[in-house]
Amino acid sequence: KMRAGKKSYFAAAMCIITVTSMLAVSYLQLQRFSHQPKVIQEGRRCGGKIVNSTITALTGNKTFIISPYFDDRESKITRLIGIVHHEDVKQLYCWFCCQPNEKVYVSKAKIDVHSDRFGFPYGAADIVCLEPENCDPTHVSIHQSPHGNTDQLPRFEIKNRKAEAFSFDFTVCISTMFGNYNNVLQFIQSMEMYKILGVQKVVIYKNNCSHLMEKVLKFYIEEGTVEIIPWPINSHLKVSSKWHFMQDGTHIGYYGQITALNDCIYRNMERSKFVVLNDADEIILPLKHPNWKAMMNSLQEQNPGTSVFLFENHIFPETVSSPMFNLSSWNTVPGVNILQHVYREPDRKNVINPRKMIVDPRKVIQTSVHSVLRAYGKSVNVPMDVALIYHCRKALQRDLPRESLIRDTTLWRYNSSLIKNVNKVLSQTMLQTQI
Repeated sequence: KMRAGKKSYFAAAMCIITVTSMLAVSYLQLQRFSHQPKVIQEGRRCGGKIVNSTITALTGNKTFIISPYFDDRESKITRLIGIVHHEDVKQLYCWFCCQPNEKVYVSKAKIDVHSDRFGFPYGAADIVCLEPENCDPTHVSIHQSPHGNTDQLPRFEIKNRKAEAFSFDFTVCISTMFGNYNNVLQFIQSMEMYKILGVQKVVIYKNNCSHLMEKVLKFYIEEGTVEIIPWPINSHLKVSSKWHFMQDGTHIGYYGQITALNDCIYRNMERSKFVVLNDADEIILPLKHPNWKAMMNSLQEQNPGTSVFLFENHIFPETVSSPMFNLSSWNTVPGVNILQHVYREPDRKNVINPRKMIVDPRKVIQTSVHSVLRAYGKSVNVPMDVALIYHCRKALQRDLPRESLIRDTTLWRYNSSLIKNVNKVLSQTMLQTQI
C-alpha cells in the first residue's frame, strides 16, 4: 500500500513539474512572441521626419535617442543607444517601415538600462527590437505605444546596415569635451602622440570648448583626423560633472559619458579594427613595442579569444616638472606641456588603479568607463611592463614629497617627432605667432 502511495506522489510531482515547465516554456514563447514584429499597417507611406541631431528627446522627455544600430550577432535586431529614466520608462515600441511594400511593423522593445548608473536617475540604455523578417528596414521610429500615427514621429536611420572593410586600425573615442575646455597644448600633444602610435581617427563627443580650442579642432577636422559628434546633453538634462550622484537634483553623471562611449563603439564597429576608450589627457604608452599595432599583435597572439585589453592608469602630476623641454615657443599656448612631466605617483596601498581599454568593437555589447559590462570574449589586464596609461593631470597624492615619485621618461622616446609635429600644428593654426 505504501509503495502505491509513493508511486502516486511521484506521478503527481512529475505532473506538476511537467505542467510548470510547459507553462514556463509557453510564457517564454509568449514573451518572445510579444516582442515579435507585427504588421499593423499596409500600403501606407512611411511618414515621420528624418532626424539628424545626436540627441533626440521623445515625448515626455524621459527617453532620449542617440542612434539606432543594426546588430545581427545573435539575431536580427535594431539596437538603439539611448538615455532613459531608470524607473519611469516602462514600455517602448519600434516602428519599422519596410520598403518597397510600405508595410509598417511594430516591435515591442526590450529596455536594458546599463547597470553602471552610479545612483543617477537617468542612465545609458539599450533599446532592443527584433526586426521583421524578409525586410531590412533602413529607418525606425520609437513610440510609447503600439498604436498611433507615425507621421508625427521622428525617424532615425539604422546605422551599420552594411558590413564594410575596415577603414582604420585604431580609433580613439573621447567622451565628453565640456567645461569650456582650453587645455590646448596638452590636447595637441595627445593628438600627435596618438598619430605617432598609429591612430587614424579620433572621435570627440563635444559639449563645449574655448574659442582657441575650436581653431585647433577645425585644423584636425580638415586634416581628417578628428570627427566631432555634437553633444548638447545639457539642453535636455541637468548634468553633473561628477561621476557619482550627489543628491543634488542632477539627472545624469559626467555629461552622459557612458552613453557617448557606447555610441562610439557601435558607430565604429564596422569601420575600425580596434576602438580605444580614453580621455584627452591620457595616452596608452607601449614600453616593449614601438607602436600600438606591434603591441596589439603581440597581445592578441598571447591572449587568444580576448576582445578587451585593459591598461593601468598612472598619474603624472602636472605640478611636478622637469626643466627639460621647456620650449619658449610653447609657453604662449594655454595648457600643460606633457614632456616636462615625467614623475609618476607610486601605487597606493589598497587602491586599485582604474583602467582604460582597447577593444574589438564587434565583440562588445555594453561598456562602462573602466571595464566592459557585456562582451563576447575575455577581458585581460595588460601588465605594466608592456604598457601603461600616461595620465598627466592634477596630483591625486598631493602631499607626496618629490623623492617619493618615480621618474619615468618613457614619453621622451618620442620627443623629437613629437616636438616637430606639435610645432607644425602650432604654426599651421597660427597659435605660435598670434597668442
